Amino acid sequence: MLEIDDLSHVYGAGTPNEHRAIEGLNLSVAAGELLCIVGPSGCGKSTLLRSIAGLISPTGGQVKVEGNLVRQTPDNLAVVFQDYSRSLFPWMSVADNVALPLRRRGMDKKGRREAAMEALESVGLSGAERKYPFQLSGGMQQRVAIARALAYRPTLMLMDEPFGSVDAQTREDLEDLVLKVRGHHQMTIVLITHDIDESVYVGDRVVVLSKAPAHVVGDLKVDLPAPRDQITTREHPDFVHLRAEVGRLVRGHAAAV
Repeated sequence: MLEIDDLSHVYGAGTPNEHRAIEGLNLSVAAGELLCIVGPSGCGKSTLLRSIAGLISPTGGQVKVEGNLVRQTPDNLAVVFQDYSRSLFPWMSVADNVALPLRRRGMDKKGRREAAMEALESVGLSGAERKYPFQLSGGMQQRVAIARALAYRPTLMLMDEPFGSVDAQTREDLEDLVLKVRGHHQMTIVLITHDIDESVYVGDRVVVLSKAPAHVVGDLKVDLPAPRDQITTREHPDFVHLRAEVGRLVRGHAAAV
């Protein structure tokens, strides 16, 4: 599904403020896989996601999605950002926010409406379609953002620290939602997070990046009993072992304070 070969990105190349965010990064993701990427703060995780999405052009290497070189945002890709308040249009209803990208698919108004309602139902927001974003809690707004991505029916969904702006209980609910919709839609998901526990809880694999310039320093398979549960899964010895291993890798490659 996704191939990243020798990827590099430099901000301000050739200037006094030059910053090497990524250097020589290699990564592959299988179809249907849920991959979590963690690393020290400021290590280049979001730069990596934006390179995959075609939102920025890397200064070296290449990204391929389903065998096609990424030069702009692929048609079969959707992105969910952390800041839901800036990604939703406040003057549009929930249903219209979800349906908006479907115009690119060439769907008629009736088809867009039906797809939006189905997506809202899948994230537990049936009945909220006529509300506006400001009438919803933060967690519900992020559900709308996820519904918008699902309605587009992508084969690859990228999530950039999507739960970083919500409270702990809502975060757990959204983690379970991601597992649910992934199982239902059978899509490939790459989730960027700074939360080690979250990466182990939702991921099939956890990739750990070094401090900037980022490269892969760890690639761990997560093999936990299914279905996963916020209490029993986190108490499982394999979960405890994996989160400790990920933590050691992150701390071992973090910049000194």
